[in-house]
Amino acid sequence: MEQPIVWHRGDEGIAELVLNRPDAMNALNYALLRALEDAVREIADDRGVRAVIVRGEGKGFCAGADLKERRGLGPDEVRRNVRLTREAFDRVARLPQPTIAVLHGFAFGGGLELALACDFRIGSRDLRLGLTETSLAIVPGAGGTQRLARLIGTTWAKWMIFTAARIDAERAQELGLLLEVADTREAAMDAARSLARAIAQNGPVAVRQAKWAIDRGLDVDLATGLAIEDAAYEGVLPTADRLEALAAFAEKRKPQFRGE
Repeated sequence: MEQPIVWHRGDEGIAELVLNRPDAMNALNYALLRALEDAVREIADDRGVRAVIVRGEGKGFCAGADLKERRGLGPDEVRRNVRLTREAFDRVARLPQPTIAVLHGFAFGGGLELALACDFRIGSRDLRLGLTETSLAIVPGAGGTQRLARLIGTTWAKWMIFTAARIDAERAQELGLLLEVADTREAAMDAARSLARAIAQNGPVAVRQAKWAIDRGLDVDLATGLAIEDAAYEGVLPTADRLEALAAFAEKRKPQFRGE
C-alpha cells in the first residue's frame, strides 16, 4: 500500500513533501492527515532542511476533505478529523523553514487551506481554487476563514467564502493568493525550486529567525513587533554563520553556511 504522504530532502537542503493519493484527488482522509503530521514533525527537526516545497501527485493538488470517508463518520468522528486537519495545518504554518505550495489542477476546501498555511503559493495556469465549504453547508474549519482574510483582506475573503467561488490562477494572483503563475505544472515546479534555492543559499538560522519575527509580529502593535525583531536579531548574533558571512565578504568568496 502506498504511503499517503511522502517526503525527501535533496542535496541543496530543499525538501519536497508530496500528497500521494492521486486516485482519490489527494483528498484529506484520516490516514493522510496523520501521515502529514508525522512528516511535518520530521521536517521541523531536520536541521538540514532549508526550504520546503509542498505539492500533490496526479491531476491536482488537493480536492479537500475526503467526502466518501466523511459520509461514514458520526459527529464526534467528524470533529476529530476537523481538529486533526487544523492541527496538521497549524504544524505546517509553524515550520521554521520557509514553505512553498505548488498548486496545479485544483485546490479546493482543505486543499486550499493547506496551501494558505504555507509561506508562498505558486500555481499553474490550469489551476482552479476556492474555499467551497458553504456549498456543502459547512464552513472552512482548518484555518481558512482566518488565513484567507489576513492574506487578501476581509472583503475578498468574505466574497470567496460566502459564494463558494472557484477562481482561476490569474484571478488568484490578482487577489494576492499566488506569488506567481506558470504556464504548466512543470514550470510551476521549476519556479518553486528556483525560489527554494534562492532561500536555501542564505543563512539558515537567519531565515528561520526572520520567518519567526514576521509571523509573530503580524497581530501585535509596532512597538511589540520591533521587540520581536530585536529578539530575532539576538538569535543570530552568536552564530558561526554570521562570522562566516563576514569572513567571506572580506575574502571575496561565497559564504558556506552550515546553520550554526
